[in-house]
Order: sequence, then C-alpha cells, then structure tokens
Amino acid sequence: MLTRIKEIRMGKKIQSINPFTGSVMNEFQLLSPKQINGEIALSRKAFSVWKSIPVEERTGYIKQLAGQLRAEKRAYAELMTSEMGKPIRESLAEIEKCAWLCDYYAEAASHFLQTEYIKTEAVKSYVTFEPLGIVLAIMPWNFPFWQAFRFCIPAICAGNVVVLKHASNVPMCAVAIEEAFKKARFQDHVFTTLLMDAKGANRLIRQDKVDAVSLTGSNKAGAEVGALAGARIKKCVLELGGSDPFIVLDDADVEKAAMMAVSARMINTGQSCIAAKRFIIHEKIADEFKNIFSARLREIKMGDPMDESTDIGPLARPDLVASLNEQLKDARQKGAEVIQVGHSFSKGFFFAPCAVFNATKDMKVLSEEVFGPIAPVVVVRDEDEAVRLANDTQYGLGACIWGRNIERAERLAARLEVGMVAINDMVKSDPRLPFGGVKKSGIGRELSHYGLKEFVNIKSVVVKE
Repeated sequence: MLTRIKEIRMGKKIQSINPFTGSVMNEFQLLSPKQINGEIALSRKAFSVWKSIPVEERTGYIKQLAGQLRAEKRAYAELMTSEMGKPIRESLAEIEKCAWLCDYYAEAASHFLQTEYIKTEAVKSYVTFEPLGIVLAIMPWNFPFWQAFRFCIPAICAGNVVVLKHASNVPMCAVAIEEAFKKARFQDHVFTTLLMDAKGANRLIRQDKVDAVSLTGSNKAGAEVGALAGARIKKCVLELGGSDPFIVLDDADVEKAAMMAVSARMINTGQSCIAAKRFIIHEKIADEFKNIFSARLREIKMGDPMDESTDIGPLARPDLVASLNEQLKDARQKGAEVIQVGHSFSKGFFFAPCAVFNATKDMKVLSEEVFGPIAPVVVVRDEDEAVRLANDTQYGLGACIWGRNIERAERLAARLEVGMVAINDMVKSDPRLPFGGVKKSGIGRELSHYGLKEFVNIKSVVVKE
C-alpha cells in the first residue's frame, strides 16, 4: 500500500511513532524547497487539464475512490490506529465515513455546480462556479483520513487540485491517502502529499505558489496561516478549536443524555474539536446525571487500540498527556471533585478518562480547550444561566441541548453562538450539512454545497443585445 515510502526516506526526517508501543515505525525525509516547487509545478500542469474535465467525469473518479477506500478499509484503519492510536472500531468507521463522503459528492456535485440563471433586465444573466487552482490543505492528526477527505473531495469535485501538508506525526497516513487517489486512477498531481514542515507550507502561501488555503488545526496555527493568506489576498477557510457545551435541561431524558455524554466526550479518546467539552447540567437533575455518567465512565475499557473491544486508546503524543495532567492538577488544587477511571500501563501514551465535578470558571478545564478524555461538569439554576455559560467562551463550534420540549430546545439553540447545534444528540459532521464555527473556532464552511463553493470563483455573466 505504501510504495512511496522507500522513495522519501532518509535526509531531514520526521518520525512515525506508534503511541501504544512507543516504537518508531518509519522515518521520512522532508522535501527541500526545490523539490516542493517542482511538485507544485506539476500540480499546476495537472490543474490545467483537470479543470477542463466535465464535472460528471470528475465525479466518476470520486466514485472509484469510494470503492478503493472500501476495498482496503481494514488496511487503512490499521494504519491509522498504529500511527495515532485511535481504537480500531473508530478507525474503521472513519474510513467508511470517507467513502460515504465520496458517494455523496459523486451524486451531488454536478447538481451543486450547475449554472444558476437569474432573471434581470438583461437578455440573460447567470452565475457559474469555476475552480480557483491549487488549494493547499494543512490538516491535523486526530482524524487523519476524514479531515483530509472532508476538505479535498468537494474541492477536487469543483475542479481544483490539492496539495496536502499533513500533521508531522501521521506521515504514513498522508502517503496512503495519495496512493488511494492513484489506485482510483486519478491523473497524477490532482492530489499530492507534500512531506514538509510548517515553514514549507507558509512559504507556498507567501510566494504565491498556491491559490487558496484550508487549515484545520489550532488557533495559533490558524491565526498565522490566516494572516499570511490575508497578506497575499488568498481565499482561506479555517476550522479551529472548540469548547462545545453539552446542555442538559430539567426536562431531559437524563439516562439517555448521560450515556450519550460519555460517548460525546470520549470519542477518539477525547481528541476531537467537536467533542463535548463542557457539561452544563440543570440543578434539578444534576445528581441523577452524575450517578449515571460516573457509572458509564467506569464501564469504559482502556487498552490496546487494535483490540475490537477497546473504547479508549492512547493519546497521539506524550505532550498531550502532560497537558492533560496539568489541567487536571489545576482542577484538583482549586477544589474540584475528580472521578478518574482506568488502569496504568507500562507503555503507551495513556491518560485515564475522568469527570471533573464542581468545575469553576477559573479552572483550566473550563478556560482552555481540553484535548483529551476529561469531562468538566457545571451545575446551573435555569436555562438562561446555561446559555450564558455556554456562550462564555472564545470558541463557537458546536453545542448539544437535551430536553423533551423540542420547541424550547430550538429557542435556546437560536441563542447559542455556535456553527452547529445538536438537539438530543451529539455533535457530528455530516456530508449533507455545512460544518464550521464562529468566533475563534474559525471562518468558512466545509461539506454540503456550502463547502463545495468555498473554493470556486462565483462568476456572474450578464448578456445584453
């Protein structure tokens, strides 16, 4: 599956480290600026051909890509689990979701890109959607396939070509994604993985080597890339951090909400921008929620991520463990009640899942983004206090509201400063719906027809006699 690995070993290196065993699986050479420029030149040539191919033909390749993902689903999933540690069940689901994404755009893209005719005083007025060119994708490690596919499939359907700068700890996944495109018989350099560091990616923006940029990552990285793109007047989409509130109202199905709360926090070992990160519970049902949540937390199995029965695997990197330990230490010192479950391991980057009750605003578990399996719980008196607390953050990605009165929940949803609200469910991305946030959670949207049109020239044409 990874035939390019031999070609790019040695030299200035990055390492692929298994977070369960701690062993180095592979080392990879970073491309030199000259090599990067050569690849970009080939991508530019590929764009000149790809953009002229009818969208119906482009989506045919996308359909083949879905088949390729399913054909080697197990191999891709095991690679993902080996490289960043997520439980194998979740890796398999991630590959299947990527294939679903391909299916969706294979069917819908031609409709989304149809010329729109608008009645005006002219003989004819219409809007076309034309690709921008080379789009640089700067993607994170936590969903190594999904994050890349979520961006690149609509961009490629629209006629763009993509170069991927993936996170430095998942180079094997980055290479495997490019190979999947090749096996689906895409022309060379419609999708290209470039093994480079952040400086190399920034250089492409500064030197006008690319035409647009999409970044999913930290707020710090987003601010830096956004500033560079703005200075060069380049289209930019940023998907950044989150601190999603999970609101449980006094009329909620508490058992269902508490059970889902554990899943919403612990998915991907808590390493998700859209994971529920602040649990805001009405005082009338707080004790019941605490009991059910704590009991479910104790049922979670932590261990070998390749074991089909594992719920929580290791974190992707040791520095993430250190950060979580510091946040939890801070909560304990400031009077929080902590329930932590799990077992110690002699190997691997493990952090035992925990709930932090009586969390207060001055604690790091509420004031910072927590990227791991810590669940801070806050009790509120009424729905107005719940909304105020939910909005009291620099982030605005997603939110959950749990309650039996749907009209009431929808009224509260309208008051939340987020890009997506799930009522009686956990927040999750869906190819059919736009995905993105407000405030410091980013700008722009991915998925749906909104995401497809982020990286096109929306061109108006007016015809008069």
